[in-house]
Amino acid sequence: MPPQPRQPVEHTGRTAAASGLARRSLIGVLGAGVLGAASGIPASGLPASAARAVPPPRRPERADLRPVFLGTYGNGIVSCTYDTTTGALTRRGGFPAVTDPSFLAVSPDGKVLYSLDNGGRQGAVRAFAIGAGGALTPLGPAQSTGGANVTHLSVHPTGRHLLSANYGAGSVAAHRVNADGSVGARTALVQHTGSGPDPGRQEGPHAHQIITDPRGRHVFAVDLGTDKVYTYRLDPASGALRPVSETRSVPGAGPRHMVFHPTAPYAYVANELNSTVTVYGHDPATGALTRGESRPTVPGGSGAAVRNYPSEVAISADGRFLYLSNRGHESIARFAVTDDGSGLRLVDTVPSGGSWPRHIGLAPSGTLLFAANQYGRTVGVFTVNRDTGALAPSGPPFTTSSLGCALPI
Repeated sequence: MPPQPRQPVEHTGRTAAASGLARRSLIGVLGAGVLGAASGIPASGLPASAARAVPPPRRPERADLRPVFLGTYGNGIVSCTYDTTTGALTRRGGFPAVTDPSFLAVSPDGKVLYSLDNGGRQGAVRAFAIGAGGALTPLGPAQSTGGANVTHLSVHPTGRHLLSANYGAGSVAAHRVNADGSVGARTALVQHTGSGPDPGRQEGPHAHQIITDPRGRHVFAVDLGTDKVYTYRLDPASGALRPVSETRSVPGAGPRHMVFHPTAPYAYVANELNSTVTVYGHDPATGALTRGESRPTVPGGSGAAVRNYPSEVAISADGRFLYLSNRGHESIARFAVTDDGSGLRLVDTVPSGGSWPRHIGLAPSGTLLFAANQYGRTVGVFTVNRDTGALAPSGPPFTTSSLGCALPI
């Protein structure tokens, strides 16, 4: 019998027995933006007053350097720059006074960084102005998300609302974004209900991600505990989240994170508990999802020797390749997107450059991919072949802290 896999106690990066110490899950993006997908929406950004209020970021020292932010467990936010050709990382500083900012997102105009903060009984979200070399200046106070163990956040494409998912509480929230980019009052808090067949992981709702579709019409919350993806409509005036529909996954699949195809009416959901990825048809007009085929995320599928837990999905800007991080198999899977978006074919996997790749992020250029290895405390850096989608390691992994997220901008 194969050894039992390490189960994450996700706010510390330590492991827990499969019998299950309480799981503090965290993570996911600016919709497909953090994942590198082209949204197809003009980045309208914040209102003009915000551009005046937030100090504009200065470019790094060289034109071939760009900022990348690392969300950690125990070491706050780490600021780096990356070489736009090789992906080589150089640490510049950061902001340590934030607790387990395991997921990060950036405003549409690229001037404000948003992070989680799990330092209290309830989760919170924070904002930082981005300065020269990735220097971070706090903007306003942290704002409560209304639930325990906030795990994911994303910015609405208008830049006027911040969305978050509370894993521990099984709820999702929305906050208004002020003119200066700081986080304003909470405008919505919606509680999920239900459970799934896995008593250790699905005893109740566990909202794991919240994102907006490529056209900005609907908001989607992925809930691992209830085996559902929830569709909402965000009221632009009040900031309320209005329930629209619910779509069930395969029972016990444990849907974790999703990404939309940039142009075709499909979405792809990584299922943490049964090591699959599922294609969903997407009706842009109604927000309805229709479950399609599921594919194993590692060669050999369920017969693989190591228990595997998929975590993040990313898609190329042209929609031809899907990438998925495998925890346990310790790899990044490359899928070819087939049949005009309705199908997936596993092409290969490459080692992630460390242990427990919790998150992957494509650079805006699409030519680099960064893997945040939570247990390995490394960032694996890969070049991306634009024609074939193939990943190739670019130098040794970058050693850092226990990671939840790598966000290149």
